[in-house]
Amino acid sequence: MSPTVRVLLGLALGAVVGLGLAAFDPVLATKVAAVVQPAGKLWLAALQMTVVPLVLSLVVVGVNTASDAAASGRVARRAIVVFLVLLTGGAFLAALLAPWLFRLFPHNPALSEALSHATVPLSARTAPTGWVEAVTSIVPTNAIAAAAQSAMLPLVVFALFLGFALTQIKPERRAMLVEFFQSIADAMIVIVRWVLWVAPLGVFALILAVCARAGLSMLGALGIYVLVECLLYVTVTLAMLVVAVTWGGETWRRFVPALVPAQAVALSTQSSLASLPAMLESANGKLGYPERVTALVLPMAVSLCRLTSPVQYVVSASFIAWAYGIDLSPAALAAGAALAVVISLGSVGLPGQVTFIATNLPVAQAMGVPVGPLGLMLAVDTLPDTLATLGNVTCDLTATSVVARQSAKEGA
Repeated sequence: MSPTVRVLLGLALGAVVGLGLAAFDPVLATKVAAVVQPAGKLWLAALQMTVVPLVLSLVVVGVNTASDAAASGRVARRAIVVFLVLLTGGAFLAALLAPWLFRLFPHNPALSEALSHATVPLSARTAPTGWVEAVTSIVPTNAIAAAAQSAMLPLVVFALFLGFALTQIKPERRAMLVEFFQSIADAMIVIVRWVLWVAPLGVFALILAVCARAGLSMLGALGIYVLVECLLYVTVTLAMLVVAVTWGGETWRRFVPALVPAQAVALSTQSSLASLPAMLESANGKLGYPERVTALVLPMAVSLCRLTSPVQYVVSASFIAWAYGIDLSPAALAAGAALAVVISLGSVGLPGQVTFIATNLPVAQAMGVPVGPLGLMLAVDTLPDTLATLGNVTCDLTATSVVARQSAKEGA
C-alpha cells in the first residue's frame, strides 16, 4: 500500500469516527477529541522540528546548484532568468487570485475554533502589517535568533547571502561546505521520512479531533482547498500559453498541438521527468528549436522550473488564512509569493510528502498564518498532482520557447 493511500485511509477513518461520535454524543466526542489530539500535535511538532535546518540547507545548496548551471554558458544563464520570471509570475498570480477565490465560499467560525484546539499554534508568527515593516524585517539582525524564532523569511535571506558568498570562496572550501549542507538536508529528510511513516496515525488523530468539534466543516473545507488549487493550476497553465505566444514568439496553431504528446504523458504518469523524452521530441521535431538549446534547457526546467510549486505554497497559506478568518495584507501576500519562488528553487529533488511540509511551512509562517492545518492538508494535496504535472510540463516547453527565441535573436 502506497504512503498516499495509507494517509488517505487515516484521514477517512478519523473523519468517520469523529463524525460518528459527534452524531452519537457531542459531549463524548469532545472528550475523545481531547484525548487523541495530543498524538496529532506531537506528530506535527516532530515535522516542524526539521524545517529550519532543512530549509537553510536546501537554499544554500540550491543557490550553488543554480550558480553552477549558470556558469555553463549564456543559454543556461538566460534559461535561469526565464525560470525566475515565470515562477515569480505564477506565484504573484496565485497571491492575487487565491484569497479572492476562497472568499467566494462562506467561512465557518466553528472550523477555526476546532483547528485552534486540534493543531499546534507555536510556529505561527505575526506577518508584517505594512510595507515599511515588511522591508525592514527581511534582513535579520541575528541569524541564529531568526532560526530560533522560526522567522523563515529573514532566515531564507540569510541563507541566500550565505549561498552566494560560498560561490566566491576557494572551490575546495566551497565544495566542502556545500557537501556539509547537503548532508544536513539529507539527514533531515531521513527524519521527516521516519515521522511520515506514522502519518496515518497523526492525520487520524488530527481529523478526528477537528470533525468531533466542527462536524463536516473540515471535510468541506479540504474539498474547497483542493478545488481552488485545481482552478489555479489550470489558470497558470493557460497563462503559459499566452507567454509562449507573446514572449516566445509562437502561434497558437503551432504551439498547442505540439504540447499534446508531452501533456498526455504528464497526465498519465504524473511525472515531469517521465515526460522529458516527449518534451524533447516536441521541441525538436514539431517546434524546430535548436537541439543545443533544448538539450540544456529542458532538463534544467524539469528540475528548477516547477511552476505549480510556488502556486501551491501560496494557495495553502491562503487557505489557512481563510479557514481561520484571517485577512492577508498585500505585504504578507507579497512576502509569501517571493519566498515561495526561492523555496521552490531550493527544494529540487525532494520526495512529495517531504516537499509539502518543508516548503509550505516556511511560506505559511512568512505570511503570518498558523501552520497546524498543514498536517491535514498533506493528506489531500496529492489529489491535484495530475494538473500540477500538466502545468509544469507546459511551463517547461514555454520556457524553452522563450530561450530559443532569445538565443536566435542574439545568435547565441
